[in-house]
Amino acid sequence: MTIEIVEIQRRATQGTTLPFLCQSNDGCLYFVKGKGAGNRSLICEWVAGNLAFELGLPIAPFDIVHVPEQLVETASNMNLADLGAGAAFGSKMLSVTELTMVNLPDISDTVQRDVLAFDWWVRNSDRTLTHKGGNPNLFIEPETSDLVVIDHNLAFDRDFNKPEFLQSHAFSGQSRDLLDDMIYRQQYSQRFREVLANWDEICDSVPKEWLFVDDEESVKTDFDFAEAFNMLTTCDCGSFWNDHD
Repeated sequence: MTIEIVEIQRRATQGTTLPFLCQSNDGCLYFVKGKGAGNRSLICEWVAGNLAFELGLPIAPFDIVHVPEQLVETASNMNLADLGAGAAFGSKMLSVTELTMVNLPDISDTVQRDVLAFDWWVRNSDRTLTHKGGNPNLFIEPETSDLVVIDHNLAFDRDFNKPEFLQSHAFSGQSRDLLDDMIYRQQYSQRFREVLANWDEICDSVPKEWLFVDDEESVKTDFDFAEAFNMLTTCDCGSFWNDHD
């Protein structure tokens, strides 16, 4: 079933892209990112999100949602240029609280290491948390203390800086175990290779309209699938786990 947006409630006040909180025809609320986020950002969200799901990370449920043209045109109480009509990225709203240094110990070392290794693999530096604060894009379910992962719009960073990543990542405390343990490195490299078996299927599921910046489909979006795939296959290289550029 296509997830259709039936009501646009408000715009979020947090997050770089300030997604829109929307009601869908499946009875759920979604934080929706549309045209204002940029097509490269939407592709990164979808591709990296699917890789995270296949790897088994506790990512918030997400899907491609459809925003009707008529709904955008009739919702005159807010500026919806940054949402736009058509295919958009929707992340289901959950009852969670943001991860802080206080509840960091509630997350198991295994889950922390999984998230750290994944972000290292997809070159996602947008998960910062130190004693001075940060923007972890990580949440806790209050009743279970389970982790919830969101936001991969900055994945596949061409300027990925390994030392900065290791200093600022929310789970940087796991970096030494991850990078220095040969068994962990081999296990994660194997898991990454297995996930990459779904690469073509994931890429083929990207909405066609995200692949171009114009309605005439004459200018391609600045996302190179071959380049991203090459980034990911470096997990087989000896230098992949080096902690310096």
